[in-house]
Amino acid sequence: MSQATTDGQIKLARKDFVSDQEVRWCPGCGDYSILTQTQKLMPELGVPRENIVFISGIGCSSRLPYYMNTYGFHSIHGRAPTIATGLKITRPELQVWVITGDGDGLSIGGNHLLHVMRRNVDLVIVLFNNRIYGLTKGQYSPTSEIGKRTKSSPAGSIDYPINPLSIALGAEASFVARSIDIDVRHLMSTLERAARHKGTSFVEVYQNCNVFNDGAFMEFADKSVRPDRTITLEHGKPLIFGKDNDKGIRLNGTRPEVVDLGNGVSESDLLIHDETDPDPIVAHILARMQWPEFPVPLGVVRAVDRPTYDDLLNDQVQDAIKSSGEGDLTAILNSGDTWEVE
Repeated sequence: MSQATTDGQIKLARKDFVSDQEVRWCPGCGDYSILTQTQKLMPELGVPRENIVFISGIGCSSRLPYYMNTYGFHSIHGRAPTIATGLKITRPELQVWVITGDGDGLSIGGNHLLHVMRRNVDLVIVLFNNRIYGLTKGQYSPTSEIGKRTKSSPAGSIDYPINPLSIALGAEASFVARSIDIDVRHLMSTLERAARHKGTSFVEVYQNCNVFNDGAFMEFADKSVRPDRTITLEHGKPLIFGKDNDKGIRLNGTRPEVVDLGNGVSESDLLIHDETDPDPIVAHILARMQWPEFPVPLGVVRAVDRPTYDDLLNDQVQDAIKSSGEGDLTAILNSGDTWEVE
């Protein structure tokens, strides 16, 4: 519960970020986990509620702003990054979150998502990926596997799926990470890292849709097999995985390969994860690792410093004010005709 700190300020708790709205997701949906971890994280960030905004597009994931006791927008399909950009550049003191899904963010909203990341607007983008359109009742999405049979692909999807991390890295996002809904501790720590990053933070969350795509990621995400089929990325540490920590990833040229430790292979032979490397080549290699050929990487893939769009834009505005004054919009609008119509 909320309580006063030694300096008299009120320390918030999760319940302070829980709205009075009924949560309308299907029982068992992975969205509940993401919502809970987000609500639990908010008090840890030390940001006043009135300075936090959640903006979403359309889809099951996009209902999240209703359930956060903060400011928020449930906007239009795919356009949340655009609205968030406008808000951030006019109110830079706000912490702005964009909540989207694999359909909303990567289909109709793909161009908006691409450009907000390349501009490095100081936003936190959380993309819920369940490899299906849930809200519209089970059509294949941009991340659905080839051959996926759905209501809109009864003979199997023939679309090659998008890799969200590759898209983010290709757009030069300054923070790129991945987590899964059922590993709540990892999810919360990943969201916290994203929230504290200065610049565009992109987090893909593997999330189950138990109605239209149940078990989408369980072949590697289930707790019983996760140690052997995923690999947790830790900055400065070798890529080791397996329930006995007896396997690793090394590079053979630009090709990753799984090796067993021992028999002449040691930790010194393994790839050392460097999330701060300005060259994203290795990050791209990690992003493309998929089960069953490789363990699935989880954690922060990239975290680099780069000037933010909102800071650069506001610097330009201040420079213009210094050189030309505050300006007068009314005077501009009444300054005379600029063309003639005959």
